[in-house]
Amino acid sequence: MALPTFVGTDKRIAMLIDGDNAKASLLEKMIAEAGRYGIVNIRRIYGDWTTTNMNSWKESLSLHAIQPVQQFRFTVGKNSTDSAMIIDAMDILYEKVVSGFCLVSSDSDYTRLATRIREEGFFVMGIGRRDTPKAFVNACEVFTFTENLSSEAEAKQAAKPSKQKAAEKSKTPDPLPLLRKAFDMSEGDDGWAFLGAVGSQLRQLDPSFDARSYGHKQLSQLIKSYADMFEIREEKSRGGPAAIYMRPK
Repeated sequence: MALPTFVGTDKRIAMLIDGDNAKASLLEKMIAEAGRYGIVNIRRIYGDWTTTNMNSWKESLSLHAIQPVQQFRFTVGKNSTDSAMIIDAMDILYEKVVSGFCLVSSDSDYTRLATRIREEGFFVMGIGRRDTPKAFVNACEVFTFTENLSSEAEAKQAAKPSKQKAAEKSKTPDPLPLLRKAFDMSEGDDGWAFLGAVGSQLRQLDPSFDARSYGHKQLSQLIKSYADMFEIREEKSRGGPAAIYMRPK
């Protein structure tokens, strides 16, 4: 998937993790995912560290330079980390020490925060489960599902047939309507569309669009899997990667 054109690898990213709504085993992969869009120089995780449910995070904190933020849980059954995380995010926003944010959670309580960050002209991405409320997903410019970050072993386990896995797979929308619409928005005068532009339009149409959701590492591979519907053209350049274009057949 092409990265947003307004985000460069020299950008500074604040990664704020809701420890009650994230998976410790995916921490390294989540940092790497955020690192595609900039340098993750602020890394914080929020939760009640006096409880046992935060134990899975503890051995990863120093390894990945994560700052733990204590938030006591005063009400049973209520996620108390969201208020602390939102306050910190607003402080960082007004200090203007970063260019963007990565919010790690599947909680819709962060929808307004993501919207506010965008209104200030900052980049905001989200990382969460596939069942994350659409309102939060769409409030971000990019949203990555944690299911797409699973290890090879986890992926094999996920591939085992079950009613639950079948139901999750059925929730993944058919990519063709989005691909066609993104092409129409990117088509040049010659009838071809630059694949990078198509990727950017896909993110505009659906921040959670990800070729990995369909079993492909890159958008070009996904397009090629529809060889009966789309044509691919590659133009080699000196000292750089080939420019890829597409058009419907």
